[in-house]
Amino acid sequence: MPRALKKSLPHIALLGYLLIVLFPFLFVLFSSVKKDNNAIALNPFGIPKSFEFSNYVEAWVNAKISTYFFNSLYISILASVVSILLASMFAFAVTRMRQGKWNQILFSLVLIGMLIPNNALMLPIYTIVRKLHILNTHWALIIPYIANAIPFTIIILAAFMRSLPSEIEEAAVMDGLKAPGIFAKIIVPLTVPAMVTVFIVNFLGNWNEFLLANYFLSNDELRTLPVGMVQFRDQYQMNYAQMSAGIVFSVVPVIVIYAILQEKIIEGVTAGSVKG
Repeated sequence: MPRALKKSLPHIALLGYLLIVLFPFLFVLFSSVKKDNNAIALNPFGIPKSFEFSNYVEAWVNAKISTYFFNSLYISILASVVSILLASMFAFAVTRMRQGKWNQILFSLVLIGMLIPNNALMLPIYTIVRKLHILNTHWALIIPYIANAIPFTIIILAAFMRSLPSEIEEAAVMDGLKAPGIFAKIIVPLTVPAMVTVFIVNFLGNWNEFLLANYFLSNDELRTLPVGMVQFRDQYQMNYAQMSAGIVFSVVPVIVIYAILQEKIIEGVTAGSVKG
C-alpha cells in the first residue's frame, strides 16, 4: 500500500463519519426551506428548488417557537451556572481544604448520587416540587436541573482542582489571602476550562430535557422548546417544513456556544493529559 494512501485512510474514515453525522442535520436544514410536505416527499434528500424562508417566520411567530426558545434558553443557562457555582465551591472544599476523613466521606456521597437513575427519581421530585408549591412554574425545572447536574460537575471540577499545584495556594496565603479569596482569585480563574466543559454538558442536558418539562409545566407560555415541538406537531398537523424550521432553531444555541467556547472546551478536555 502506498505511503500517501496509508496516511490518508484515517482522514477518509473520519470524513465518512462526519458525513454520516451531518446527514440528518442537512436533511432537516433542507426540509426547513421547502414549500410543504409534498415538496419534502417528492425530493426528501435533495436541495430545494425554491427556498421558503417564510417557514422560519411562521414557526417563530405563529407557532410560539420564540416563547419556547427563550424559556429553554434562560432555564438552561441559569441552572447550568448555578450548578457550576455550587459544585465548584464543594469541589474546592473537598480537594483543597484539609478536613480530614470528611473530605473522602463527602466525596463518596456525591459518587453515590450518580448511581441513582434519573427516571427513578421522578416521583420523589414531583412530590417535593408539589410540597414546595412551585409546580407549573419554571422553578419546578430549575431546581431539579441544578440538583441533577451537581454530582457530575463536582467530579469533573474536583479532578481538575486536584491537578493544580499546591504552591499556588501557599503563595496566595503568604500574600494574605484566606479561603474565600483563594477560591475566587486563584482557583476559579485556573478552573475556567473545566467549568466551560461542564457548562456545555449541563446546558445540553437541560436544553434537551423533556420528561420533567412535560409533566411539571401545564401552561403553554411556560413550556420549553422540546415540549413545545411536540405541541407544534399536533397543532399544525405534521407540517414537516415548519417543524424542521423549529428544529433548526433548537440547534442554533448549541452551535453558537460551541463556536464561541471551543478553545476552552478543548483545554478542559485535554487538561491534565500532559505533565511537565
